[in-house]
Amino acid sequence: MMLAAMRKKPGLISLIVTTYEWPQALLRVLECLSRQRDDNFEIIVGDDGSGAATAEAIHQFQRSCHVPLRHSWQPHQGFRAAESRNRAVLSSRGDYLIFLDGDCLARADFLSAHRELAEPGWFVAGNRALLSQRFTARLLPSAEAVADWSARPLGGWLGARLRGDINRLTPMLHPPPGWQRKNRPREWRGAKTCNLAVWREDFLKIDGFDESYVGWGHEDADLAVRLIRSGILRKEGRFGASVLHLWHAAAARQELSSNEQRLAEVLAAQRTRAVLGISRERPAA
Repeated sequence: MMLAAMRKKPGLISLIVTTYEWPQALLRVLECLSRQRDDNFEIIVGDDGSGAATAEAIHQFQRSCHVPLRHSWQPHQGFRAAESRNRAVLSSRGDYLIFLDGDCLARADFLSAHRELAEPGWFVAGNRALLSQRFTARLLPSAEAVADWSARPLGGWLGARLRGDINRLTPMLHPPPGWQRKNRPREWRGAKTCNLAVWREDFLKIDGFDESYVGWGHEDADLAVRLIRSGILRKEGRFGASVLHLWHAAAARQELSSNEQRLAEVLAAQRTRAVLGISRERPAA
């Protein structure tokens, strides 16, 4: 029984891609996902209230997308990423969830790397490399440019690092066999939902994201804390399951102090379920 559980791998994977009013970046992200070597997945765009341009971009991409692509939309009432992700999960069908931001480019082996890392009893915290403003401006207008750079060998990325186009090279590397991915099983810090994977049943067991978090910050830390407390431990997705984060101006952080207080409260408590979780939502009609 234990050996069978260890060998369990996901069936359909649901990629939950968050977005708000940046259709050009979203299209580049979707184009990267359409080039994945593993094609047993679906895409749900969790939209925090974007306008017609984003809806049209998604509609146009659906025509050529070879995997299911759905648009989960909610009215914009401030930064509500937690609620947007919960709603998108309710529109999804996979038994494994990968959360990805709509400004993070995935290389062609991203999904297959996450599938290989998936293991019962663990969530996977991936990482990212930040692209410069100059390099982002170069990539954004062209699907071909994104495809070219995402497939570049290490030497091409070394040049980008030396020019300052990427903030670090380590996400482009592959670890040696036997590299320890379970050396920080109870560490919640640094687990970010711009690149995080979790089994659907584990996500639902803790009632998903806590929608009390409104405004930028800490809804991902809250999720990681409650997963670990419920017995689902952290596995490192660094190197194999990395993404390229497009540059953008920093988000407004006027709600950060309130969210810091919420995180402090969950750290001091013993609960595993969200205060306002996915169970309060209903699937979109």
